[in-house]
Amino acid sequence: MDNLTKFIVWTLPTNLGEALVILASIAFTTQLPLAPVQILWINMTTAVLLGLMLTFEPKEKGIMDRPPVPSGKPILTFPLIMRTLLVGTLLMLSSFLLFRYELSLGASLAEAQTVATTVFIVLESFYLFNCRSLHRSVREIGWFSNKWVYVGAFTMLLLQLVFIHAPLMNTLFHSAPIGLDSWIRVLGAGIGLFLLVSLEKTIRRKFTGSDGF
Repeated sequence: MDNLTKFIVWTLPTNLGEALVILASIAFTTQLPLAPVQILWINMTTAVLLGLMLTFEPKEKGIMDRPPVPSGKPILTFPLIMRTLLVGTLLMLSSFLLFRYELSLGASLAEAQTVATTVFIVLESFYLFNCRSLHRSVREIGWFSNKWVYVGAFTMLLLQLVFIHAPLMNTLFHSAPIGLDSWIRVLGAGIGLFLLVSLEKTIRRKFTGSDGF
């Protein structure tokens, strides 16, 4: 049950972030940061290469010491909803703002959309490590206790490089090569999301004593 909840906690913000970034583009009457085929690329690749890696998470220490979960307890608890809103909003802001920033620097629409797509891929990869435990930090559960998340994240990165640089992928998905400076901004957003979610976990545990969702 834990790993199923982890997958839900990981996947819901992605769908919310995609919806919010489209709504933001409509509200600000700007071009779409994500083309439909790019949304398809995000959903098609990350669910398999990132989300499924959470099914290989070993059981956490102390799991048998937890009180039994009431049969009527919903999967979408209040903390899970708050986490979804937080991460979904961060995904939207990072993708939309970097898209607009790239355009302001003179990037083509294809280049700016490629950055926006890469934001989702990179931030979801960082967030995957947050979701390895519902309530503990990666340091507490062990950075290398699930090697498959590294396999998935590395494979996803390689595929994203193909998405960005392969001429065939550029044609199919309206992508374009992007520069090192764009990568640095995207990675900075990913690190920021990881740290913010880690802080949210710490605050929730400290003030509520909650050991999960």
